[in-house]
Amino acid sequence: MGDPKKLKKKYSPPIHPWKKEAIDSEKKIKKEYGLKNKQEIYRASSFLKKYKDLAKKLIAKQDSAQKEKEKQQILSKLQNLGLLSNAAKLDDILGLQLNDILQRRLQSLVVKKNLARTMKQSRQFITHRHIKVKDMELTSPSYLVSTQEENVIAFKTNSSLNQEDHPERVLSSIKETREGPRAKERKNEKAEIKEKEKSNDNKVEKAEVSKAKNEESLGEQE
Repeated sequence: MGDPKKLKKKYSPPIHPWKKEAIDSEKKIKKEYGLKNKQEIYRASSFLKKYKDLAKKLIAKQDSAQKEKEKQQILSKLQNLGLLSNAAKLDDILGLQLNDILQRRLQSLVVKKNLARTMKQSRQFITHRHIKVKDMELTSPSYLVSTQEENVIAFKTNSSLNQEDHPERVLSSIKETREGPRAKERKNEKAEIKEKEKSNDNKVEKAEVSKAKNEESLGEQE
């Protein structure tokens, strides 16, 4: 039965944790989604594996009333979380990726709704009790938001961030204004400079190659 005071792990760590490709991939995901540690990646991976395993078992089962019931339960669960479309089938579950799960986290959706500028800031707002989903205060950045809850994510009424003139929100709007059309212009300018530098490098390289060939031909003539 186990000790009731000892919580069971909600994830399974990788079998081979020291693979360089896996470590690099985890670092990238951790940075992109503002995760605290790799355990959050493992939780999402375990959640995904659980439903993929269930889908595989159901696909292999013979048609029956029980299979249809379980199939509808799994599909409705994942459709409610916004991971599958309403017309999805069991096979579509096998095509789900880790990023699909991470994008449905509360932390990611707070950024998507422009309530925070970055993933780290989003995490801070959630853990500091500034964010609510409908009437429910949530402090877990990893909470998977349903499609019905997605439209009711907001700042708490008594939160200082609920005021539009709050410094963090004002800075956010200023940044968005500044990084509007001018940001695209800067990107284009940088791209043009890089292309020019690349073309200049190619010209120099070609000139050096032709010079070397000329020297070789002169040496042979002598």
